Amino acid sequence: MIGKKVIDTDPITISEVKEMLGELSEHYELTYEQNLALDHVTKFSKLDEEAAKKLVEELSEIIKKTQAIKVADIMPEDLADLRLIFAKERGSFKQEDMEKILEIVNNYR
Repeated sequence: MIGKKVIDTDPITISEVKEMLGELSEHYELTYEQNLALDHVTKFSKLDEEAAKKLVEELSEIIKKTQAIKVADIMPEDLADLRLIFAKERGSFKQEDMEKILEIVNNYR
């Protein structure tokens, strides 16, 4: 497209997307794709926006922000789920770190 260029990207949680699309739908009519996205995030968001931000903040002390966002979106229940999230990530995590991550996630249920 002429004149359009991505300047910066920043990953956000599903809960933040839900809030953004909700506010947008109050003022404008959403496109088909935006409606599909809103339906998806409504079904799969497990936290409200504030709680998701706090969770990502806490998890960012242990893991990268992008990983913290994945964990906050999925809210794994056990170590097996958590390992699946990190399966494609480089490096490995200590058992203690994984348990600490689960403990933090369980505080937000």
